[in-house]
Amino acid sequence: MTANSASELKLIAGGSLAGLFKELGPLFEKASGHTLSIHFDSTPNIVSRINTGTPFDAVVVPIDVFKDCAAKERLTSPAEVARVGYGVIVRAGAAKPDLSTTDAFRKTLLAASTVASVPASAAGAYVTKVYERLGITDEMKAKTKVEALPTAIAPAVARGEAELGIFLTNVFNAPGIEPAGLFPADLQQELVFAAAIAKNATATAATKALLDFLKTPPAIAAIEAAGMTPAPHSH
Repeated sequence: MTANSASELKLIAGGSLAGLFKELGPLFEKASGHTLSIHFDSTPNIVSRINTGTPFDAVVVPIDVFKDCAAKERLTSPAEVARVGYGVIVRAGAAKPDLSTTDAFRKTLLAASTVASVPASAAGAYVTKVYERLGITDEMKAKTKVEALPTAIAPAVARGEAELGIFLTNVFNAPGIEPAGLFPADLQQELVFAAAIAKNATATAATKALLDFLKTPPAIAAIEAAGMTPAPHSH
């Protein structure tokens, strides 16, 4: 059994978790002896990846993935891992815009020349919904600098390619940027990331090890260091 006890775990993860897994991946590999092969993607791509039968063992993804009935069928029940809210960044040294009220937030968005975001994702869909609520959908569509991955938002702002970056706050960890603040309370929402196992997973021991690992103090510390709130545990 020993020779076979370590396996390669194929994980699908939300694109905005890339920074977290840079930290968590090696910790898990060291603690468990298993190796992790991670594919990061946006929610729509994750759903189609699951549904087209691409082999995988586990997911740590936005809870929105489970709204897709076909994808949900292929997974065990989701267990919350972490949650994170929405915020805005500016280039380091730039004037901080006013985000204190819904009205100020709306004026700030309308005044910005360009805004970097990832519309084709669960978080991006929420940002778009906020624009709709503020009645500024068309204006924002015209000034959105569309990024393919959440990790590209902060560098684009740091390089001055976009005046503001808007997304989940845990992806704002690149040099050359500063947080401008969070969404105002009545527009704020937290995106929940959940873990689940593929019903046809092959690396079953490794998948269980990963789900257990995500509840350990080192994993919780890494989640907090990534600017996210760990799931409340009943222990």
